[in-house]
This record gives sequence, C-alpha cells and structure tokens, in this order.
Amino acid sequence: MAQIIFLHGASSSGKSTIAKKLQARIEKPFWHISIDHLRDSGVLPSSRFRAGEFNWADARKAFFDGFHASLAAYADAGNDLILEHILDTEGWLETLDNLLRDHDVFFVAVHCPLEMLIEREKARGDRPMGSARRDYETIHVGKTYDIELNSADGADANVERLLAAWRSAPRSSSFTCRKG
Repeated sequence: MAQIIFLHGASSSGKSTIAKKLQARIEKPFWHISIDHLRDSGVLPSSRFRAGEFNWADARKAFFDGFHASLAAYADAGNDLILEHILDTEGWLETLDNLLRDHDVFFVAVHCPLEMLIEREKARGDRPMGSARRDYETIHVGKTYDIELNSADGADANVERLLAAWRSAPRSSSFTCRKG
C-alpha cells in the first residue's frame, strides 16, 4: 500500500510550494507529481493548443484519464506520492477514489484568500484569468478533508501542521468515507 498526500486547492493557492517543502522534510522518499510537471516538461504540444491548431476540449478527457490512471500505476508499483491536483470536473473524485482504493490517501485542502489568489494568478500569467476565482468558489464544495490548510499561514507552518496530522491522525476524508 502506497501513501498519497493529496494537495487539493484552487489554481495558484500554493500547492506547489507546500509540496516542495513537504518533500524536503518528510521522512520517506515521496514523488511530487502534478499536471504542471507534465505541462512544463513538454509532454503536451502546448504551443499548438494555444495557437488553436489542436482543440484542448477534444484532448482534455483522454489526457486526464491517462493522468489519473498513471497515479494508480505509480502507487500500485509501491511509490509514495505527493499529489497536487484540482478536482474541477464532475466524477474525478469518484474516479480517483476507485483507482486509489488500495492506498492510504491523506486528503488536504489548500485554501487561499481570494485576493491573494487573484494576485498570484496575474503574476503567474500561465492560467486563464478568472480560473482562480472559479476554483475558489467551487472546488471545495462537498468534499471532506483530513486536514485543511490556509496559504496565508505560510508554507513552513502548513507543512508542520500537515506532517503532524499525517503522522498521527486517523483518515476521515472523502477518500476514506467511501470505504467501509
């Protein structure tokens, strides 16, 4: 059984910063994996999507189906994961719950004040404007977490809280609530 620390939050909420600091502190070798890693590695022909040569809407489902299946494959092979992801599409939580059912998933909410999200979104420039606000208003609705963090508290403090909870707390999130 692999261990998965699933960081879930709006675009630009601070998931990557927490993940990097967590990976540097945690006592076991965890992979840090996200969609951004794939995008930034050149796996996708991003410039051709941006230019309109390919339609992202046509490719999106297959891309995310493959990403989700790869997470299960990594975990099934015995790799522990720090996963950053945004469950912004109907059914993804259930899909991942099913794919990762044999693993210990610690589900973490990463909240961020709306004003900070909007500032970060503008500064990054690699997200469609308005996606942070949309995520802020929708992605945490109906989900139960093992721990909830706030980016305004700082990454170091959040990593300390996360590690303490991960090491000691029983699991009681949207992932564990479905098992039983």
